[in-house]
Amino acid sequence: MRAYLASSIGVACTAALALPLALYPGPAHARTERAATSGSTQSLPLLPLASGGLDRGVAASGGDTGDRGVAAPDVRPFSLVGVVWDRPSVGLRARVQVRTRAVGSGEWSPWRELLPYEDEAPDPDSPERRSARAHGGTAPLWVGDSDGVQARVRAERTATADADGRAVADEGADGRAAADEGADGRAVAGGVRAAALPAGLRLELVDPGEAPAPPPGRGALRALPAHPVPPRPASPRPVRTHPVPTRPAPPQSVPTRPARTHPVPSRPVPPRSAPTHPAPTPGGAGAAPGAKPSAGSSSGKPSAGSSSSGKPSPDPSSPRPSPSKTTAGPLPSPDPATQPPSALGAEVTKASAAGHTAPRPRIITRAGWGADEKIREKGHVYSKTVKVAFIHHTVTGNKYSCSQAPSVLRSIYRYHVKSLGWRDYGYNFTIDKCGKIYEGRSGGVAKAVRGAHTLGFNTNSMGVAVLGTFSTKKPPAKAVKAIAKLTAWKLGLFKRNPRGTTHLVSGGGNKYKKGASVKLHVIAGHRDGFATECPGKRLYKKLGSVRKTAARLQGR
Repeated sequence: MRAYLASSIGVACTAALALPLALYPGPAHARTERAATSGSTQSLPLLPLASGGLDRGVAASGGDTGDRGVAAPDVRPFSLVGVVWDRPSVGLRARVQVRTRAVGSGEWSPWRELLPYEDEAPDPDSPERRSARAHGGTAPLWVGDSDGVQARVRAERTATADADGRAVADEGADGRAAADEGADGRAVAGGVRAAALPAGLRLELVDPGEAPAPPPGRGALRALPAHPVPPRPASPRPVRTHPVPTRPAPPQSVPTRPARTHPVPSRPVPPRSAPTHPAPTPGGAGAAPGAKPSAGSSSGKPSAGSSSSGKPSPDPSSPRPSPSKTTAGPLPSPDPATQPPSALGAEVTKASAAGHTAPRPRIITRAGWGADEKIREKGHVYSKTVKVAFIHHTVTGNKYSCSQAPSVLRSIYRYHVKSLGWRDYGYNFTIDKCGKIYEGRSGGVAKAVRGAHTLGFNTNSMGVAVLGTFSTKKPPAKAVKAIAKLTAWKLGLFKRNPRGTTHLVSGGGNKYKKGASVKLHVIAGHRDGFATECPGKRLYKKLGSVRKTAARLQGR
């Protein structure tokens, strides 16, 4: 009995000790799981290069001249880098370079430039830019899976005259100022003056994490399918009025009942082959599940099955419904170009009654590219309309595959929100090199969501960014075509002619002063509103063909 009791107690104790391990996973496991889902950001301060301990390639000649840098050979994996500082109103007069070590191979990349980014930002007087969370920063750079980094920030040099009035500093072969140096390696007084660097310089390393799986039964939310606009009929279908001509009514089933000799009154007897309900419109085949019916066609002209008031009109050849019942058969299909599926909420935007609309292209939603909705600010900010579509390039580099595009978007999104302190992703839409279109800033793809993409002109506009850098590289044809499709559809919702011009009021920038009324193309490049190289020389040259194609898609 004692042996049995001892054995029982031993089993019970063993089970009790093992129970907590099964119910509560270790904290290390929990941290790893969260990082794999939502991503992470590492912040490394950029220190004076004279502090020592840096790689020879990081510390340039000149000693303690105010330059900054960091060498971090062992960090957690990351895929995107950028440099930020405290105040967004302060510019960075410096050359910023980074190089990274690839995961697996251990090979270091060459030094690569981080480009300015002060022109792609919220408007100067907007709460988003005046927020205490807002910071200045460079454009982010996609570097792929990396686990080591070196960075250097070299302030701009200006030459000063010596006692004889001669300039001491000159430009080296690489475009840098070559300074005379004393025995201690410091710049000679009166020779070179370095520009002041902003406070709080730090290097941001962004891990995009993994896209979360869609909720059960909601996989359809990951992309909005493309929807065609129902074709306009070549000529209106003639409407028959009053009695059916000469065809007699079918014989009655009771032979003894005398036949009527007077004409059939206002309710005609339909022929046997006539349909008893209106046929679905062509757009109904592609309508997304859950979309509510919308009366009328996108062209604004009454179709054969609709009246000028937008309500479906019955086919004269079909029997009239009784006052208490509706006509049998399926309801008219919704107009997909002006009424997106209810999957993204009530995003119904009425198109122009004049009828210049275009098909909605397929759009990958924020859920589709794995946006973490918990990190952005709640709520949305809207403009009254969309008058201009500004075209950008993200200057994140072209070394990404199409399958990596969602990861690039998640990285930029985290950099915009966590590193720069913006309320959400800056652009309204983004297009990758394969022509896929992605929803950007939250608030509704069919609405006038105010973004942070063109400093001074974010109100009443939208920003479309192509992933990549197109200063010298030709943009892919698929991406250019996608710009035309997207702008034709979205501008059509707000009655804009892609080949036209309009006016916007500047909120302030380096090209137009605040309050200036500026004439712009309806499809414009970023450089049209701000003194910048964006969207790159090669992409900017394509905007003429984009306007022409978008206008054709609208039927103009």
